[in-house]
Amino acid sequence: MTTAALQQRLAAAIRDGADATGLLAGDFALGLQAYRHAYRARLVAALTDNFTALARALGDEAFDALGQAYLAAHPSRHPSIRWFGDGLAGFMASAGDDLVPHASLVDFARMDWALRGAFDAAAAPPLEGAALAALGPDDWAGLVLHLQPSVQRVTLAHAIEPAWRVLREWDPESGDEQPELPEPVPHVHELLAWRQGLETRWRSLEPLEAALLAAVARGDTFAALCEAAAGELGDAEAAAPAVISLLQRWLADGLLQSCAS
Repeated sequence: MTTAALQQRLAAAIRDGADATGLLAGDFALGLQAYRHAYRARLVAALTDNFTALARALGDEAFDALGQAYLAAHPSRHPSIRWFGDGLAGFMASAGDDLVPHASLVDFARMDWALRGAFDAAAAPPLEGAALAALGPDDWAGLVLHLQPSVQRVTLAHAIEPAWRVLREWDPESGDEQPELPEPVPHVHELLAWRQGLETRWRSLEPLEAALLAAVARGDTFAALCEAAAGELGDAEAAAPAVISLLQRWLADGLLQSCAS
């Protein structure tokens, strides 16, 4: 057997628990068990880092059980440990009550992952208001806006944001008990996450802004945004002012990138 084949077998034995018969002997075989444990523990630790609020909501023991179950069902295949956990929310959605005792915990996973994605995303030159001010009246209808790479939009089924904020502000290392959490009531809505400068930000979206950001992501023109706003508001005259108001907010929040980038 070639060295490469031995390395592949050893990696599979550590990563996937594959049969290691004849691969190692004596103390080396015992060491394999230690490597298997350390490998799994490191991946669960990565999940804890990527899903901080979820981990705090569940507690150490319950989150470890969730992490081990996820790892067994979805072994890591990405060369960077950073991306381990991209399927955790989907896994939780179909897991039983033993692992996910409340349906809102799936939304904690979605929100945690969206914010981590926003933090790690690339940055593009921001769109400046001066660039829009330089447009002529005939240029606006065909204007296409572009979102920053860090912009993440995720649909949540519960109003978890108040509880998420409490968990993020709580320091388990302080010795204080977990604070009482607001009840995450069912509420289908969209969450926006992005990075502005070096800070990750988020807010819950009202239906109009959610619809218009979806239109921007599709590459719709400014004229199409106004049409979408008219449909959402049921008032054609109020559409353009509403779009302009949101555009000003998007500029202030740094959600848009320069059209020339």
